[in-house]
Amino acid sequence: MSRAQAESVIKNIIREIVQECASKGHSLSETLVAFMVKAVVLDPNNEFNVDRTLTKEDVKKLIKLCVDRLVDMRSPSLDTIKMQVYFDMNYTTRQEFLEEHRRVLEARLGPVTREITDSRARTREELESLYRKTVSYILLRSGLGSPTDIAVVREATAALQSVFPQTELGTFMSLNKRDKERQLHELTLIVSGIRLFNKECGKGGEGIDDLPGILNEAIPATTQNLDLEIQNSQESAFRYTALIEKFRSEAMGSMSDISLKLLKDSLINIRQHETFLRIILNDVIGCAQQVEMLVNQLSTRMDQLQQTVQSKTAVPTAQVYPQFISLSHLWTCFQDEMVLLSVLSNILASIEPFTRTQKELFPDEVINPHLQDVEVKSDEQRIQDTTGQRVNPLDFEDDPKIQWLFPETTRNYNQILLQYRGYCGYTLVKHDRLLLPGNPDIGILQYQEKLFVFSTCEAANEFAKSPSKFISEVAEVAKVSPELIQLLELHQQFASITPYSQPADSGKMFEKPVTKSDSGTQTDTHILDYNIVKDYEWNEWELRRKAIKLANLRSKITTSAQTNLSNLRRENFSQVYLPKEKGVQTKTEGTSNVPKPQIFMAGLRGVRGVRTMVKVDLTKSVDD
Repeated sequence: MSRAQAESVIKNIIREIVQECASKGHSLSETLVAFMVKAVVLDPNNEFNVDRTLTKEDVKKLIKLCVDRLVDMRSPSLDTIKMQVYFDMNYTTRQEFLEEHRRVLEARLGPVTREITDSRARTREELESLYRKTVSYILLRSGLGSPTDIAVVREATAALQSVFPQTELGTFMSLNKRDKERQLHELTLIVSGIRLFNKECGKGGEGIDDLPGILNEAIPATTQNLDLEIQNSQESAFRYTALIEKFRSEAMGSMSDISLKLLKDSLINIRQHETFLRIILNDVIGCAQQVEMLVNQLSTRMDQLQQTVQSKTAVPTAQVYPQFISLSHLWTCFQDEMVLLSVLSNILASIEPFTRTQKELFPDEVINPHLQDVEVKSDEQRIQDTTGQRVNPLDFEDDPKIQWLFPETTRNYNQILLQYRGYCGYTLVKHDRLLLPGNPDIGILQYQEKLFVFSTCEAANEFAKSPSKFISEVAEVAKVSPELIQLLELHQQFASITPYSQPADSGKMFEKPVTKSDSGTQTDTHILDYNIVKDYEWNEWELRRKAIKLANLRSKITTSAQTNLSNLRRENFSQVYLPKEKGVQTKTEGTSNVPKPQIFMAGLRGVRGVRTMVKVDLTKSVDD
């Protein structure tokens, strides 16, 4: 059977299971059903062989087993699997949460943006309508008030007119689509900054929520709620653990009213819930730290704006616009923290119902009578009881694969990533899925680049005698209880495990060997053609020649102009060729000089009567 055919068969099986569960009143996602199919196939007790084509009987058996487990309303194990599937599908990193929120916002603003950028308004009414759409776009994108609130619209319109009067719409219409989108984004930032500053000065800010104040109240409340949930989960886990240890040491007849299997399933359920709560708590603490930093930056920015303005009637835009933009960016960060806190709160509320089954199975009136003479120990008490015990590394000198780490010889000892999420693997195997926290002070076992901790010194010694055996047995336990795969972080170990059907008396699974082979790949120099610069030239003299040929700057004057549209875009620079100094050199210097003509007219003055003029040539001879 080809891979495509196998995937088609699996999809049909999943679809049939979903339909059969729906007919029984259970609406389940295909992701949950797919996880359950894998869990049923992995369980060695079901004896499935995926190395051969499934027969009709195999498919019917698989569907029946999956449906029976999926419709069981009193199964803490199923609740744990549902909790894990929900958390995997809804939780991600902080950055991905915010990126997804921005993608959703851009998708919602898409029609409004296209309506503005594609507009061909010509008449006065059309231009006024376009201006109103621009105001609505700014309000929707900034999130500072509703575009249906008249007071908010008036304030935003006044702020926009101070930056972008309606007479500039003609210039805006002449831009291309990308420049229009860029200018809309820039106008949104400036208008938002103006409104935020007016709110700080008490002169506006209609419809703007006090996000710093809301966050400063919401984060401590969420943290307190999480601490309370973690404390309740821990108390339940401590009581379940004490009860399991009591029943393990007593005769089986004393457990007539309590199922030990359900009790262990409930312990796994509550430990998984505690793990998820701690993950959410770490994110909330990160939100608190981020908000504290943003509050300080917001106060500093407001002070700078106050000093820049200082009751002036006019302030240069080059000084005040960048500060408005920075203020708007800070407020966007506050909005991101609100979104993140809201998502985390929703996840917190959504995973709580997955713990109700174990609470209904083991209420206080059922548990308390069995705990009258039992000491309920917390994880800290168990660690304190074993503090002082330590493994002797000399007992394992003969095995070079085993190495013991201790606090005094290891850096960052408390920050080491431990296997099985810090639970004792030996106790998990020997006492059938009992989860006990390990004590790193006993010694951390390093084996095959993995680090293990143990609840007692005896458990550490026994595990170290044959670590590979216990590692495989932990995998066998996880195959029977698939919810342990995520709780103990065994995903990498299960990546190479294939179910195998052996005789009914064995019920074992084998590990498929990891095959290796040499391989090579060749990558093109330029995969994406449009990134190749066709006119690239490495020779700087050739570039200079082309530049001189394209634009003869030697005979041009460098000029610049600043317009409203180019204001605050970027700094522009131009390069010109300075005029060269020129000179001429000759062999000899030659000069010539001739007498200056001088002629005197005698008899023109001082003569009465008839005048007789005499012309006298006074010019010197050339020889003189």
